[in-house]
Amino acid sequence: MNIGGGTINDNGCNPVDVYAQALISRRLRAVDDAGQDMGMGVTRWLEPASRDDDILLAHCTRNTLDVGCGLGRLSAALTGAGVSALGIDVSAEAVQIARQRGATALRRDVFASVPGQGRWPSLLLADGSIGIGGNPVFLLRRVETMLAPGGRAVVEVDPPGKGVSCRMIRLEVDEMVSSWFPWARVAADSICSLAEQAGLAFAGLDRRADRWVALLDRRLP
Repeated sequence: MNIGGGTINDNGCNPVDVYAQALISRRLRAVDDAGQDMGMGVTRWLEPASRDDDILLAHCTRNTLDVGCGLGRLSAALTGAGVSALGIDVSAEAVQIARQRGATALRRDVFASVPGQGRWPSLLLADGSIGIGGNPVFLLRRVETMLAPGGRAVVEVDPPGKGVSCRMIRLEVDEMVSSWFPWARVAADSICSLAEQAGLAFAGLDRRADRWVALLDRRLP
C-alpha cells in the first residue's frame, strides 16, 4: 500500500504511522468521508500469494516494478517464480517485511525518483494501488513514464458498474486515527478512458471470479 499526499488540515496522525501500527496489530479499517468502509484488510496482505493472485502474476513475466508493494506478497511470489521484481512503498515497516519475505523492495514514493525509470517492461498496480494520490489519470501518466516503450502495466480494478470515485479517506487502527488523504477507486468499465487520457493504450481486461485486471501498454515511439 502506498499512501499519497494531499491531507486536509486536521488533528489526525500521519497515515504512514497508522499503517505501521496496523502491521503490528494486524487490524486496519479505512473509511471514506461518507463513513463507508473501504474494505482494506491487512490480514490478506500478510499471507503469501494465493491462487487468486495468479490473475495478476500471470501477466508479469518480465522484469516488474511493483508499485505500492506493501508487504511484498506479490513481489516475493514473482521472485520465487524466477521473475526479477522490485517493490516500492512509502512505508519503511512494509518494506522491511517485504524484504524478510524474500522480495527486493525499496522505500520510495511513486511520484519521486524510481530506479529504472522508463525501462520497466512490466509494472504492477495491485490491491487498490490504482487509488494512490486520488487522481488515477495523474498516476497513470506517471506509470507511462516508468514503463519501457512497449511495456505493460497490470492494473487491478474494481468490478464494472461503479465508475470512478475520488474520495478523502482515513485509516483507523486501535486508538489511532490518521489524517484524511485522497484515494480513488476505478471500475473495470472506466479504465479504458482513463488510460487514453494518460497516453496509454488499453490492451484489454482479464477476469477471474470477482477480480478484474486491466492491461495498459506504453505506446512504441
